[in-house]
Amino acid sequence: MPAVSARALRTVSALHFPNVWRAPELARAGERVVATGHAALDAQLPGGGWPVGNLIEILQRRAGRHAWQLLLPSLVHATADEAGPIVLVNPPHLPFGPALKAQGLAPSRLLKVQAPRAQAAMWAGEQALRCADVAGVMAWLPRCRATHLRRLHLAAAQHGKLLFVFRDIEWKDESSPARVRIELEETEELRVHILKRRGPPLAETIELPSQPMRLRHLLESRRTRSAATPTNTDRSHVLDRTLTLTS
Repeated sequence: MPAVSARALRTVSALHFPNVWRAPELARAGERVVATGHAALDAQLPGGGWPVGNLIEILQRRAGRHAWQLLLPSLVHATADEAGPIVLVNPPHLPFGPALKAQGLAPSRLLKVQAPRAQAAMWAGEQALRCADVAGVMAWLPRCRATHLRRLHLAAAQHGKLLFVFRDIEWKDESSPARVRIELEETEELRVHILKRRGPPLAETIELPSQPMRLRHLLESRRTRSAATPTNTDRSHVLDRTLTLTS
């Protein structure tokens, strides 16, 4: 086989092949994505969002922490485009319905499945992905192995579903079939570290707003008014009730 010169390799690499992904570059393949709702995160994901029809794996030490802050904007987008429910498999905590509604996701769009055994939870997730009426699946499978994850990944690909799987951080160094793999840091802020994507490694952590935009605006407005009237003790409690609904 004749040797290929370095000049020839540079010439080939300079050519534009839209369907070819080069490892040093962030992939821009034309797959369907759902925007994450976080501009800083979208900028670091191929296509600018969560890939539909692929496994998206989220690793964390405490199940449920920051999960809704991270995913709620994309779930709002997904349910706007799809008529079916988002299936929650073994959620560690039930989300607060009024808060979801205030941010655009009707609680009626969520369907909870509680499975006592890991094998049953896997089966429930796979069947949900195969259901035509389901818009997406969020599954908490902390002890699930990569071989079982592959079945979920294939089901999501076959039926074009949005799939998020939450696992324990101890699987961080294990292989995974996930297209996108991220770690949620155990802090008060919402910090995301991308462990796997179709592109070069990302060393820095992405810091995202840990509160919904509406709640941030309310808090900022409250702080501004408190600074303007520091001695006013006759304040209304309407804002406090609104914060409860949007937290």
